[in-house]
Amino acid sequence: MRGAAYVGDGRIETITTEQVDPGPGEARIRVAYSGLCGTDLHIAHGNMGARVTTPLVFGHEASGTIDAVGDGVGDWQVGDRVTVMPLLWDNTCAACLAGNQHICQNLTFVGIDSPGALQECWTVPASTLVRLPDDMDLRDAALVEPTAVAVHDVRRSELQVGDAVVVLGGGPIGVLIATVARHAGARVVVVELDAARRDRVAALGFEAVAPNDIESTVADLTGGNGADVVFEVSGAAAAVRQATALLKVRGTLVVVAIHSTPREVDLQRVFWRELRILGARVYQRADFERAVELIATGVIPVDALVTSVVPLEQTGRAIDELASGQALKILVDVASEQGSHA
Repeated sequence: MRGAAYVGDGRIETITTEQVDPGPGEARIRVAYSGLCGTDLHIAHGNMGARVTTPLVFGHEASGTIDAVGDGVGDWQVGDRVTVMPLLWDNTCAACLAGNQHICQNLTFVGIDSPGALQECWTVPASTLVRLPDDMDLRDAALVEPTAVAVHDVRRSELQVGDAVVVLGGGPIGVLIATVARHAGARVVVVELDAARRDRVAALGFEAVAPNDIESTVADLTGGNGADVVFEVSGAAAAVRQATALLKVRGTLVVVAIHSTPREVDLQRVFWRELRILGARVYQRADFERAVELIATGVIPVDALVTSVVPLEQTGRAIDELASGQALKILVDVASEQGSHA
């Protein structure tokens, strides 16, 4: 079996992996596609050395078919088409006991804290499996996980039909949030510094503006009142400073991006306008199920989002392309040597 692994020192190599037989409560997936994301970039660039054990087969945005099941897995059969919600929680901490298992205080993120999807066969707990429609293209299904992120973010915001929404950051998650918010009835503006990305976002039917133009755009859109919801997806300090200035009285700022260092926030604005600041991390099963539905019904523009599809052996090159900022979503065709799996 083949896998793509981070082996340390910023290097990714194709390695031979073991085909692990599923134990009780587990299933083995023959992986079709795995998407690459910003977290994978952090791993590949050596920025998560304190967390990951090398060599690490990474990746957590996956689609495939069940290859084998262990004892006690009665709801799944060989050949079922699945994706994976890559979260494992302890069910004993305060967060879990309060019903917030997805942000367990001892959460294991599969593909970071344990082996991930960039391998031909991947054995996972059956509890992480999410069913896919029989007629869903497995390439499209590789976008379920990032779409679930967007669904969760929008759900956290509690936006209403007609709300004015600003998405700060026009990368893959920003575009998915914009798409989900628009489908929910919001009026959406996307802010993106890079001109090429702005063009891609505009081609999807969104108003896409540079950071210097967003305050006047929001004023025109809302009659000077401010946006109902701002999603901070860029991870940039300047975006955080700008976010609170864009919101209306009692507007909501949803922090989606991972910020590696503390950021300045205009707390005077938060106080003066009684703003609400929310964190939005990962997802819940309902978000995954909704994401499957949005992809199956064509709401998510998969073809426009997927910049390229590469074989497993080119994972390192794909990471470099993603880091350049010129790509939106890159998929790794893990099963390319096994023929068609559409």
